[in-house]
Amino acid sequence: MSRLLGVPARRGRVTHVEHVPARQAGQARWPDWVSETLVTRWANQGIFGLWPHQAEAAELAHRGRNVIIATGTASGKSLAYQVPALSSVLDGGTALYLTPTKALAADQLRALEALDVPGLRAAAYDGDTPYEERAWIRRHANYVLTNPDMLHRGLLPGHARWSGFWRRLRTVVVDECHGYRGVFGSHVAQILRRLRRVCARYGSSPVFVLASATASDPGAFAMRLTGLQTAEVTTDASPRGSITFALWEPPLTDLRGEGGAPVRRPAAAETADLLADLVLDGTRTLAFVRSRRAAESVALSARARLSDLASGTVSPPPSGMLSQPPPSPTSPAGPAPGTDPADLSGLRSRADPAGTASGTTSRTDPAGPTPGADPTGPSGPPSRTAPAPLTSLADLPGRIAAYRAGYLAEERRGLERALRSGDLLGLATTNALELGVDVSGLDAVLIAGWPGTRASLWQQAGRAGRAGQDALAVLIARDDPLDTYLVHHPEALFGRPVEAIVLDPGNPYVLGPHLCAAAAEIPLTEEDLEIFGPTSKEVLASLVGDGLLRRRPSGWFWTRRERATDLADIRGSGGAPVQVVELSTGCLLGTVDESSAHTTVHTGAVYVHQGETFLVTELDLEAGVALVEAGTPDYTTFARDVTEISVLESFRSHPLGPGELHFGSVEVTRQVVSYLKRRLQSGEPLGDEALDLPPRTLRTRAVWWTLPASAISPLAEAGLDLGGAAHAAEHASIGMLPLFATCDRWDIGGVSTELHADTGMLTVFVYDGHEGGAGFAERGFSRALEWLTATREAIASCECERGCPSCIQSPKCGNGNDPLDKAGALRLLAVLLSMNG
Repeated sequence: MSRLLGVPARRGRVTHVEHVPARQAGQARWPDWVSETLVTRWANQGIFGLWPHQAEAAELAHRGRNVIIATGTASGKSLAYQVPALSSVLDGGTALYLTPTKALAADQLRALEALDVPGLRAAAYDGDTPYEERAWIRRHANYVLTNPDMLHRGLLPGHARWSGFWRRLRTVVVDECHGYRGVFGSHVAQILRRLRRVCARYGSSPVFVLASATASDPGAFAMRLTGLQTAEVTTDASPRGSITFALWEPPLTDLRGEGGAPVRRPAAAETADLLADLVLDGTRTLAFVRSRRAAESVALSARARLSDLASGTVSPPPSGMLSQPPPSPTSPAGPAPGTDPADLSGLRSRADPAGTASGTTSRTDPAGPTPGADPTGPSGPPSRTAPAPLTSLADLPGRIAAYRAGYLAEERRGLERALRSGDLLGLATTNALELGVDVSGLDAVLIAGWPGTRASLWQQAGRAGRAGQDALAVLIARDDPLDTYLVHHPEALFGRPVEAIVLDPGNPYVLGPHLCAAAAEIPLTEEDLEIFGPTSKEVLASLVGDGLLRRRPSGWFWTRRERATDLADIRGSGGAPVQVVELSTGCLLGTVDESSAHTTVHTGAVYVHQGETFLVTELDLEAGVALVEAGTPDYTTFARDVTEISVLESFRSHPLGPGELHFGSVEVTRQVVSYLKRRLQSGEPLGDEALDLPPRTLRTRAVWWTLPASAISPLAEAGLDLGGAAHAAEHASIGMLPLFATCDRWDIGGVSTELHADTGMLTVFVYDGHEGGAGFAERGFSRALEWLTATREAIASCECERGCPSCIQSPKCGNGNDPLDKAGALRLLAVLLSMNG
């Protein structure tokens, strides 16, 4: 922390520092049913027993009960499911391991191979698996590691070729299941129901063991995900080093944006500087960012800063004191050395980041190997792999890299190896490395922007200090209403329980394609409908009417030539990926999902790959290709869209102040109409360029509120711009909803109008950005009072005078953030909330 605050101008940027103390843990013996072979293999890795939460989850699974273990990062969840899964394999069964990412599957496979268990034939089966190996895996593997995509498109449609595996399937592991939320989670829920149905066909009924980061009501979530009653284990009894957690707000600059609004320094630029300073100090650091583009930008900027230092273009920051031990967990934490205590106001200590009881016990023998340690990471006393020695400043730029989805498999694997070996000191990454990949031994984590949920925040922060050592985490606010609110309201982050995970398996746009896929696998019968939920019969009738399924006395049949699995795009991208191709060489640089192509690879967009910058010269949607050329622009681009919305049906409503709150079905038409250029380092807007792209229409769910003319006429008489006030309230409420629903700002959209044709009143809509809805708007409806109150507080607490990106401006507003009325939004929301305190 002292390295980061060594520059005096930075000290005022820290709005709060939280000290999370270290935690001790007890040890439990191995269950009697664990074979001596496994006990010996784990003993060879320094693991001599299970922590209580691991033992509880393993015992439940061994007894045939479905279980979810929802505990913090580095709490040994891998061991909790490996013990029962490997035990069942050694008894002649098979195990299926599911993970959201290929990287995590590869990491788990390395851990299994390191155990060297006789008779264990573990193999990864995903898109990177060579075709010549796939037949061997189907015939011989007894522990298969894959992902929902491959299960959906490969294993289930080809279930007959896996018949021996299904007959002996005893355990299904669903790892990092907190990632299965929204539309993606709803798809995975239906895939798991199809899996259960295929298993039943071959006479097996496997136990489901789910592993999750801390979540609210994990048992209920597991029930929605699998359709099965599930026990929950939530008490974390693992040891943990202390975490110093800082909230950081970049400063306002002298630049002016739209409407003369002040421009805050971009979080990505701030993160790049901090990453460079930490790497300069030899601190092994992960920087989590929100997008692929940001990962490339942060890595590129950090390397450039270190190159300037090496060449003498800029002076290095003052030397830090990171070698000084952190404050003792038994005494109050003080300010970082060299900092003004006034800059670190609000310092306090908490026992647990999730605000729940830790359930830990003291360990009398702190020396020796760590019991219950996660076998995918180091065990034993706190230690870490030393990074490769620094030879000169000139070497440092090469020890920073970017990691994101869209890289080729060999690129990802190489980066993972370099990070584990210590060849890399700094890595800018998307949430692809949020999950349980072995990146232990890190010292610090930088989080550029609110990651969407408290669970993700603690998951990312927990990547540092995974061997039990103390760690630093810094949340760097973006120029966004929610980020601004959080860095000034630390009570919303610390000491609060994490959110519930939102998904809606009954969404007909999700359920329909999976009923088709299930019928193609095995014809559907009346008895199957219970597996797929109460809406399945109605959806089946619709599928028959559309000619997708044929109804016969014995059930429903898929009779078309096409692959039924092609109907379900489980990642919610809405079409085949768009290939990004370098025009001069024909080289494939990567892919972008079709629904994102309009906003990320439109003509004129800046596209970054592996630190190299390209300009998109043409987006051909029909061919599914974006052509790019190498370039060195000093700006980045943001797509802007316009939206029209019509109400189809109001499902539920109730009074809200003098107005009404509704939840229902809407039709949304969106069109990307232009893109904004912003200078890379400063965020200064450089102009708007028009685009000609086709509109996209979706039917989805929305929450909306209305105010009658009688309630708003005093505001109009006072000279407030009602349209601008509603527009500003809409932008801010979109920015704040992710605090109350497990979504991202880009998962939702909004429309506001002084007089809507369907309601006849001033109306503000916030809608799910996915066909059929994703559950986010419904969560907003259920927590509207809290959500809209926080929205008003976020606007009021912003230091700007007339509105800025930190409160009411939106980077994706197709109307150029005009009109907006900050004072009017405060008055409008006050009227709406007046009868509710």
